[in-house]
Amino acid sequence: MRRFAAIAAVLLAATPLAAQTAPKTTYIHAGALLARPGEAPRGASTVIVRGGKIAEVRDGHVAPEAGAELVDLRDRFVLPGLVDMHVHLWGIGGDPLQDRLTALNRDDADDMMWAVGNARVTLDAGFTTVRDLGGDARGMRALREGVERGVIAGPTIVNAGAPISVSGGHGDGTNGAAAVFADAIHRHQVNTCDGPDDCRRAVRQQVALGAQVIKYMSTGGVLSNVSGGLGRAMTDEEMRAIVDTAHGLGRKVATHSHAAAGTKAAVAAGVDTIDHGSFLDDEAIKAMKARGTWLVPTMMAPQAALKQARAGMLPPAVIPKAEEAAAAAFASHSKAFAAGVKVAFGTDTGVSKHGDNAQEFALMVKAGMTPAQAIKAATVNAAEALGRSASIGSIEPGKDADLIAVAGSPLEDVTRMERVEFVMRHGVVHKAGGKRQGFPAE
Repeated sequence: MRRFAAIAAVLLAATPLAAQTAPKTTYIHAGALLARPGEAPRGASTVIVRGGKIAEVRDGHVAPEAGAELVDLRDRFVLPGLVDMHVHLWGIGGDPLQDRLTALNRDDADDMMWAVGNARVTLDAGFTTVRDLGGDARGMRALREGVERGVIAGPTIVNAGAPISVSGGHGDGTNGAAAVFADAIHRHQVNTCDGPDDCRRAVRQQVALGAQVIKYMSTGGVLSNVSGGLGRAMTDEEMRAIVDTAHGLGRKVATHSHAAAGTKAAVAAGVDTIDHGSFLDDEAIKAMKARGTWLVPTMMAPQAALKQARAGMLPPAVIPKAEEAAAAAFASHSKAFAAGVKVAFGTDTGVSKHGDNAQEFALMVKAGMTPAQAIKAATVNAAEALGRSASIGSIEPGKDADLIAVAGSPLEDVTRMERVEFVMRHGVVHKAGGKRQGFPAE
């Protein structure tokens, strides 16, 4: 296994802003405050942060206590930090041509450098928590811990490591590779499995490598360099083995799923989130509602993949699959939204460019959500789907001080979410769009 010790010194110096210690006390004056998305926003408010946590939320603009710092957002709309349930920070991301052209020259250290930059861009876009569903397991663990230590600026990362796939399925790195490369990949690949016992082994191995959540491939995928379509890839027994083993180890499970048959089998196996859900029929929607299964629609992904495929930036095998998924996904998601399926925000960023995550909001609204529902999907709902409602998703005492601000109400124009001007994560300001003042002790 290749290691990352050689680049540790670079990472420590990469983002000085991230290394700041959170001020002991910060007062935030908000012009309007959406403390709990899904409920009505408050008017002028003060959020008091102590030690990286929300301590109090008061009406009006309260004068700061002696020694506190003031962040003046009186002309801004403040809301909780956003959560993206489906990203890929590892490697280049969003530029498939560059990815293909440099693949033979890139090492883990290069991909880590891209991941550090991608994490920073994602945080600047207002996403203070992400679920990373596919990257080098040890590398993502190192990135996650670097963020938590404060030496890297980025969102809180809940990482999956490598997605679990059957041989030849979406996630098998040997797909489409020449024999010499396929043999080398196969010798180091531990995320493929065939049969329930082997799939249990694959789950345990990803957990051992640092995975906090498990992802597996119920169906084929658009970006696999194989001609196979988007149909179901795993047996009932394999899916149940993955889900039961992961749950037994305290991990939630996400599944990549396009075809309705794969989605229905995954729901029956007890999966926690269906990611993509491009071909949802009435039976799949009914099953998801009955089991309380979350949909993470990633509406940006098929559009980005189709654009890239038509431009010749992806292998020819991808083009028919991209066209099929893009044609079906919007109608499937609209139907699921109207039926009341539980929805958590996710983008599959890495297919699209990092930092553009908030463009997903407008697509969700176009498919039938209100701006308020779309924002709730990226805050309260996503926190619940992650199992982290106690710490993120709303601005309430005791929760992490993850806040963002935009100019004007996104409840009136959801595209304002694409222009985040202020970002605080765990009490540290990473992007300052407001006026900051110090109040020294008397």
